[in-house]
Amino acid sequence: MNNQPEIVLECKNIRKSVDALSQSDNSEPLTILKAIDLQVKSGQSLAIVGASGSGKTTLLSILAGLDSPTNGEIYLKGLPLHQYDEEQRSQVRAAHVGFIFQSFLLINSLTALENVMLPAELANDNDAQRKAKEMLDKVGLGDRIDHYPSQLSGGEQQRVAIARAFIANPDILFADEPTGNLDRNTGNTITELLFELNQQQGTTLILVTHDLKLAERCQVQMTMDAGEFVQQSAPVELQVSQG
Repeated sequence: MNNQPEIVLECKNIRKSVDALSQSDNSEPLTILKAIDLQVKSGQSLAIVGASGSGKTTLLSILAGLDSPTNGEIYLKGLPLHQYDEEQRSQVRAAHVGFIFQSFLLINSLTALENVMLPAELANDNDAQRKAKEMLDKVGLGDRIDHYPSQLSGGEQQRVAIARAFIANPDILFADEPTGNLDRNTGNTITELLFELNQQQGTTLILVTHDLKLAERCQVQMTMDAGEFVQQSAPVELQVSQG
């Protein structure tokens, strides 16, 4: 019997380029990502670090199906995202993916409870309200469910965002600078909560961060520079290469 964790995310020869700002006939496309190959297995945690402009956020967007590569193949739960249009990728995200963003991206006109319920409601989950209340209890906001984002602190807003990301029990969670807008103490609290829920639900975690202490909490740390991986700390079961 094969007890090896499944590969939940794989990309092959991923490249991303965009047209240069210059309108000159001689202008070359701007290369953002260069021939990246990556495999991530179920339950692993991976941190991608690097300076601004290194390509890490672009890579995260492509891995999550929010953007498409210029070339290459990307498979999420075996599904070929590189062959899908936006509607198809949206369906994959709804079924398998959770997100946490630096800017929280809560809907200001919805309460904490309604923000957390939203992904479950979009998935036609008739039990969305009960699950949302349970998740808000888990993140310590059971007494704030009727508050709007403007009535919550930054740390509380990020906890709502975490509850929203985990409500559908995603196979893979993507986090873009999840502590970037928080003070150190609040950031530490959010980090503990993020990894606690990650372990409880067995969710694969991929995050982009400038926070090296946060990155060190992950099983694997990858450093990007100029659109490619230049340094890695990876166990045998995570395979990484460049083309």
